[in-house]
Amino acid sequence: MSEDPGAARRARMEALRAQEQAKARQRRMLGIGAVVLVVLLATGGILWATLGSSSKSPSASAASGAFCGNVASGDPSTKQWSQPPAMSIDTKATYTATLKTSCGDIGLKLDAAHAPKTVNSFLFLAQQGFFDHSHCHRLTTNGIYVLQCGDPTATGTGGPGYKFDDEYLNDPAIQGGTYPAGTLAMANSGPNTNGSQFFLVYKDSQLSPNYTPFGTITSGLDILTHIAQDGSDNSNGQGDGKPNDTVVINSVPVVKH
Repeated sequence: MSEDPGAARRARMEALRAQEQAKARQRRMLGIGAVVLVVLLATGGILWATLGSSSKSPSASAASGAFCGNVASGDPSTKQWSQPPAMSIDTKATYTATLKTSCGDIGLKLDAAHAPKTVNSFLFLAQQGFFDHSHCHRLTTNGIYVLQCGDPTATGTGGPGYKFDDEYLNDPAIQGGTYPAGTLAMANSGPNTNGSQFFLVYKDSQLSPNYTPFGTITSGLDILTHIAQDGSDNSNGQGDGKPNDTVVINSVPVVKH
């Protein structure tokens, strides 16, 4: 039977369209920055997607109801430091932290052995109360499934004033281009630009291994799933925006084991 040229052409077009959609998902990376920054290379290249400042305050998000109604009184931190904290953790010890959020507790196990600088910074900021009363400002629900937190300004542009290098990008778990559900990792605006913003993966997500994995979610994945189901304001039209739930980190107690 002779091949139908029209059918073959349509098949090629469908295949190209599927490839472009896959590339687009990869390019919607997790970032931090002052404005939306797009770097387009001749090859069709790299997109560093960042959430810029917004005229909408965090409290203007859609009502969260009883599920995320436990918001502790207090104001987000304004502390800043010019340098990363001196190394003070025991890399042979096990550290755990609890994100005590307005939606419930999310347990974390931190990987001090493989990501010592990252864990050291996270613990320092937690102990300084830097995360207290901060809103988790970004929820992605298309291709990348994460809740992003750690910015007291809730704009996607904030940080502690310092930056530090990436770690453990050779983690076997992320080498296939997927960050597994339950991963705790750093957001960034390019290589070696880690600050305070981090993301919690609630479902396997297609991401290049450019974001330092520094722990795992040990409890509360159901809470993240509930937040995701409640959706976001979808400010960029691609399943990416401020959570509809009012997700506030009330405190982050840490324990050394």
